[in-house]
Amino acid sequence: MESSGYTAEECEELRQFYRDSLLQDTLPFWLPRSLDREHGGYLLMRDRDGTLLDDDKSVWFHGRFAWMLATLVNTVEPREEWLRAAVSGVDFLKRHCFDADGRMFFLVTRDGRPIRKRRYFFSEAFAVLAFAATAKATGDARLAGQARDLFRRCMEHVDGMRPLELKYTDTRPAAGLGVPMIFLNVAQQLCDTVGDDYAASRIEGFIGRIRQCVSDDLRCVMEQVSPDGGFIDHLQERTINPGHAIEGAWFVLHEARRRGGDLALEALGLKMLDYSWQQGWDGEHGGILYFRDPTGRPVMEYWQDMKFWWPQCEAIIATLLAWRMTGEARYAHWHAMVHEYAHRRFHDPLHGEWFGYLHRDGRLSTGMKGNHFKGPFHLPRMQWYCWKLLEEEDRVTA
Repeated sequence: MESSGYTAEECEELRQFYRDSLLQDTLPFWLPRSLDREHGGYLLMRDRDGTLLDDDKSVWFHGRFAWMLATLVNTVEPREEWLRAAVSGVDFLKRHCFDADGRMFFLVTRDGRPIRKRRYFFSEAFAVLAFAATAKATGDARLAGQARDLFRRCMEHVDGMRPLELKYTDTRPAAGLGVPMIFLNVAQQLCDTVGDDYAASRIEGFIGRIRQCVSDDLRCVMEQVSPDGGFIDHLQERTINPGHAIEGAWFVLHEARRRGGDLALEALGLKMLDYSWQQGWDGEHGGILYFRDPTGRPVMEYWQDMKFWWPQCEAIIATLLAWRMTGEARYAHWHAMVHEYAHRRFHDPLHGEWFGYLHRDGRLSTGMKGNHFKGPFHLPRMQWYCWKLLEEEDRVTA
């Protein structure tokens, strides 16, 4: 790497690395073994070598994996294997994963009987992604309409028209980063696959709520703020998740690029990345820490100093995207740091894919590669996004 960032040759090496890692390492771990040929959908709860640990089915991961597969069909090549697998996931969602009230379950049995339903509506968010991408891949206008309708139903929850059961009382009201951040990306994907003027009209509001969570005083992105954007000085509300904020940063940067270059949005995304890198990067052992307190006080959650796979994936995307957009060498340097750390520590050279959970010093916590929360989404999305980003002709080079 030169003083100003990656050279053209290094960019090409990275492009090939991400492409090959996705197509020759990550996807072969999941396909075809995870296809449920009896009941449809996916069996994703896997041990290190791919052995099935549990045949229950994570609903939001059906949306996530179906989206990933359909996105590959739409952006890489129309492989029949990918398309059939995407359709299988979408069909399982439609047949088994909606409750009578229109909301979705979180966990179901192998044959689709409900086990758990959560207060939030993130299963629905990823179903929108799956429906929209698969509709584009298949040309299914009805499925595209279902994606738009489900997005509107989610917005009724956001707007309070369909109130959900509250987790907390209204004694200490708060506004969170999670919903606007996730639905910014959902709206982007919906617009870019099947088109939706209503989703496009919601994007500015999501960005406004994200901006409200950025604290210049504390130099961080808060997970929870008061409704007017104020700091809430309590254990839970002080806790920040740098990896989550870094994910939000690249969603904002991506939106700036979608608009053909929005300098104000670019500045917001870069600020989110800068603050979160400084808060989250572990200077002693490397990698992004899970939770932090921006005031320097202890964090309540006991896994606060662990290294999870997905924050590393988000940091790899965000730093590469920031360098591509700005040409600033520090972002290329950060990208090289997190890329090297993650692939050295998380990748499994024996069976492929990544481990999910490490202790702070890099020791393996568990070898499982699929559960209710980890599966084929963050890692293949990172590999796909970085591959495609480096493939573009307007590449920044030293």
